[in-house]
Amino acid sequence: MFEFDLNTPGSVYFIGIGGVSMSGLAELLKSRGFTVSGSDRSASEITDHLNEIGIPVAIGQRADNVPDGIECAVYTAAVHPDNPEYMTCVERGIPLIDRAELLGQVSRAYGVSIGVSGTHGKTTTTSMIAMMLLQAQMDPTISVGGKLAAIGGNIRIGQSDRFLFEACEYTNSFLKFFPTDICILNIDEDHLDFFKDINDIRHSFRLFAERLPENGRLIINGELPDLEAFLSGLTCEIVTYGLCRNGQTPADVPYTYTAANITIDELGHPSYDLYARGKFVDRIQLSVPGVHNVSNSLAAIAEGTFRGISVEDMKAALRIFTGTSRRFEIKGVRDGVTVVDDYAHHPTEIRATLTAAQNYPHKSIWCVFQPHTYTRAKLLRKEFVRELALADKIVMADIYAAREVNDGTISSADLRDDLIAMGKEAYYFPSFDEITKFLQKNCVNGDLLITMGAGDIVTVGESYLKS
Repeated sequence: MFEFDLNTPGSVYFIGIGGVSMSGLAELLKSRGFTVSGSDRSASEITDHLNEIGIPVAIGQRADNVPDGIECAVYTAAVHPDNPEYMTCVERGIPLIDRAELLGQVSRAYGVSIGVSGTHGKTTTTSMIAMMLLQAQMDPTISVGGKLAAIGGNIRIGQSDRFLFEACEYTNSFLKFFPTDICILNIDEDHLDFFKDINDIRHSFRLFAERLPENGRLIINGELPDLEAFLSGLTCEIVTYGLCRNGQTPADVPYTYTAANITIDELGHPSYDLYARGKFVDRIQLSVPGVHNVSNSLAAIAEGTFRGISVEDMKAALRIFTGTSRRFEIKGVRDGVTVVDDYAHHPTEIRATLTAAQNYPHKSIWCVFQPHTYTRAKLLRKEFVRELALADKIVMADIYAAREVNDGTISSADLRDDLIAMGKEAYYFPSFDEITKFLQKNCVNGDLLITMGAGDIVTVGESYLKS
């Protein structure tokens, strides 16, 4: 495998540079003096930005895009060996490494390397920690999986030895990273096109935890099932967090950090009493909706405390953090209808988002959902239907194929039929244009319209607002 020396800049080409993580890594290498270029299948805001900062991006992937004299090419998991640029690199003997390997090498170059993992909540929790580090003026380098306004995008290049990044479990990418601190937010059944089952997923997260050095720290959700078995034999420091539930008091729970007396304001924003090792610390106010974000904030507080950030700075950071792109992002209002966009594409995430929406002002909650991948829709069909039913009215868009091919065994119309069988008001339309026109006719003043999914469903809400 090609080994980067971040202190000895060379020339690198990125195949699929328009992705959030890939573009961030490209910017990071450029800041280190590397000559960086790349390609992507289509133009986007990200590719436009890269061109503006001096990273040339070819649109469309062709063999002749690959420049002469490059030392290495980086590719995403979506790039396969039959990709013309990948094939050209092989033919020319140019070393190839995937995105995760590069991120792992970058993580090893920093004295403090904080990896935030979990099947849900990575982007939000990474952003919360980022806000704390910035508030405390610790000058971190940050790689986040969404647009964070405080850093003007998805990457921030700092000058300190602190590196904060998301650690994704898909295809076991995170097993290529070298963290000094790890957060594990949750472990759910997901990415079943790669993992066998929940036990396989737990095994991978355990292997990730084992990558910590003995002087490292694992911050982990204390409400995970079979936590004691998961942690058995680990030699690093372990810190847990969790919520007081069902009448529990801080004295009743075994967590290092806990939240008690949770209240929700008129916009769905929680506040709570923070306890550390059973002792009251302070009252915490969040500016993002949903009780699930209380849990995310506890993980961030645990990490911030370990890194010496004051309670005052952590409180201030959480108070001014209003979320990232595509995480209950308020897109606008049209004729009294509030339009929100959310990245939720797993049943657990749908439940969290729609539960949070219940506390946001609304007459009816419309959920326009675009399932992400046929595998996920098929294997978690019952769970999707159960959680989508939390909305008052559901509109289904076609499944976003992503990396898969439709085998004809599952469709969004099937999920619509399941919802109707439950007595829900549910619809299916095969095109975004039909969905937008339907919403224009049927949403009324006071409704909350949520576009939801990891594909391109966001454009429906944007079109609705412009119409």
